[in-house]
Amino acid sequence: MPNSNNNNMTRILFIGHLAIDSIIRLKKVRKPSLGGSVSFGSLALKKYTKNVNVSIISNLGKKNFNLKLLKPFNKKGIDLSGMIMLNTDNTNFVLDYFNHARVLTLKSRSPNLNFNDIPEKFFLNPPQIIILAPLCNEISIDYVKNVIKSFPNALVGVDLQGFIRKIDENGQVFYVPELEIIEHVKEIIKLIRDRLILKGSEIEMKILSGKENLVEVMQYFYEFNNQAIYIMTLGERGSMIIKQDKEIIKVPAFKPKRVADETGAGDVYLAIFMYEYFNSKKTWKDVEKAAYLASAAASFLIEKKGTSGIKNKRKVLKRVLKKCYINENC
Repeated sequence: MPNSNNNNMTRILFIGHLAIDSIIRLKKVRKPSLGGSVSFGSLALKKYTKNVNVSIISNLGKKNFNLKLLKPFNKKGIDLSGMIMLNTDNTNFVLDYFNHARVLTLKSRSPNLNFNDIPEKFFLNPPQIIILAPLCNEISIDYVKNVIKSFPNALVGVDLQGFIRKIDENGQVFYVPELEIIEHVKEIIKLIRDRLILKGSEIEMKILSGKENLVEVMQYFYEFNNQAIYIMTLGERGSMIIKQDKEIIKVPAFKPKRVADETGAGDVYLAIFMYEYFNSKKTWKDVEKAAYLASAAASFLIEKKGTSGIKNKRKVLKRVLKKCYINENC
């Protein structure tokens, strides 16, 4: 999968719902803000490097979405031509944080994505990286099948959260080891195979694997017998990465100057990792380098509210070289 486009720009397509996040921290309610994996990932990449063309495929419900929130995308030159405006409610979450944990509630939801809505231009000039980042099961198995068939040369990232969440009738989001959900994720892994980079949080990866021990969680992915890369993010404990016939890579979490908002850290991690990995020689050492950069980029995000903490690669690299990790004196 060489990076062979004429202007040396990496073409990246994010697919998933844009969201409105209503964040509650220490019982204080913040003003609703732009959220969703595609938001954090795309804005992070455009800040991180100028060498990317970033596009978004999404459904946006106009009834409860303030269109002024799209200004950051327009300002950064992110392509929104694949976003469908609908006369419905938009995906809206309430995130209640306490003691480094959160309760997540879905208040409203945009309609599921339809593969036939993808503009023709993406097939004529296909993306080199596709990141499937659903929030509430808006991407179906059939949608994934069509993506894999239609974009046979793209590196495909999968953010596990929106594929594995369970949402009850009151909108509360939780995780349960439901067989049908797990089987769907396994099917996705088998469909994408060697082109896959799968990222999940500790709880998501434990649910998928059925394991509790972290090493056993990672080793579970050996059974798929492919060359995919599997990433488990662990918050303050960093992240772990594995691939068939490779030893587990353990990446520390970098120490932020402050913690203002953890929302979106995993989304930034995946976006930066995929860009760096794609533009490397793809050795196991390159995987480690990409993960350190991704971890450092995520540490900047949490220093400020929303996406305002995102930094460029020069500053991210400087933090990597400083080697100042959480729980260390530095």
